Amino acid sequence: MSRRGPLFLLLALSFLSPAGMAEALRADEQLNALAAFSLPSRLWGTGVEGIIEEAYRLCFKTRILDGKVMNLRMPFAQDNERDALSEQDWQFLGRGKAEPGELWPVIESLLDSEDFRDYTRTLIDGREKVIVFDIPSQSWTSSRDLFDIARMKAGDYRGLPHRPYVLVSGRGLEEADVYNYLYCVGHTGMDCSGFVWHVLSYVARAGGLDLGKALAGTLGVRRGDQPSWYAGTAFYNSRSPQIIPVKDEIASLRPGDILLFRGYDGEMSHSAVIQSVNFSTGTVRYLQCTDEAPPGERGVHESFIYFDPARPRTALSDPALVWTQKRYAPFPGERESPFSDDGNRYRAFAELGGGRVVRLRLLTPVIEKLNR
Repeated sequence: MSRRGPLFLLLALSFLSPAGMAEALRADEQLNALAAFSLPSRLWGTGVEGIIEEAYRLCFKTRILDGKVMNLRMPFAQDNERDALSEQDWQFLGRGKAEPGELWPVIESLLDSEDFRDYTRTLIDGREKVIVFDIPSQSWTSSRDLFDIARMKAGDYRGLPHRPYVLVSGRGLEEADVYNYLYCVGHTGMDCSGFVWHVLSYVARAGGLDLGKALAGTLGVRRGDQPSWYAGTAFYNSRSPQIIPVKDEIASLRPGDILLFRGYDGEMSHSAVIQSVNFSTGTVRYLQCTDEAPPGERGVHESFIYFDPARPRTALSDPALVWTQKRYAPFPGERESPFSDDGNRYRAFAELGGGRVVRLRLLTPVIEKLNR
């Protein structure tokens, strides 16, 4: 929440009566108090946990849409997960690696577009229908055909990866509907490693380090390219001297560490970043961006691991840990995730090494400095 400048306030007050002036001052005091109350440092302190929270909150934007106050989250974006059956190539803005400051203005313009207003009118007309998105062409259509609706209700999903089908009630616009539009039509958002890079580079800047510049040589960044394009899960899982393996136990975890989840091919297919480890309550809070989540959480969201505070040496691969993050199909009707939760996903493919935790060597002294 922004604060008014003192000159603006004095000019505004000069046109008010004494009673109006007093009321305006009280309103400004309340605004400042609310801004202070909402500061990440109030809950997370001024160290690295608070700074990671600041980076996380940059991925949210409040808008009034269809008469509702909506807290929109940055969508997930990945180019190569849905184009297998498409005859047309497409690319998400910034390759899924752009910063929130670059993405939100584009998202704002999409939400203010006539096409989105048509989309909203279609979702609030009171009639049940199927919305068909076409990701390559960045378009959508609707069908009120009773046969199409009945098939969706019966679980006979007719969509394709690049043409998702969504059954809607026509009773109003929801945050999930906004997500669907931004993802399918807007081609905007962040992929998992793009979000991790955003958080880590934000922490680095807070400590006076330009992470992209410092790692450009290690990443092999070409002239004119963005370092974030190169900082994917392959780099975080590499043998680079800039990557420090972290022992597989809760006691070794630190804010800023990177969680890596392995895929079928043995390579790491997903990453997340640890925000806080509370040894008193037995809670690990980590942040991630993925579309395999409940409909209201797709995109950037928080997740938790619960452990016994009396057993801080418990391994992350221990089934006794409680991972609360459930995994769902990105669009209702699509094939479900093979993992019921993040814990199952982290423990998967143990024969190939399973999940792991790493940290960036360059960030270690920065985080120590910030925590002091």
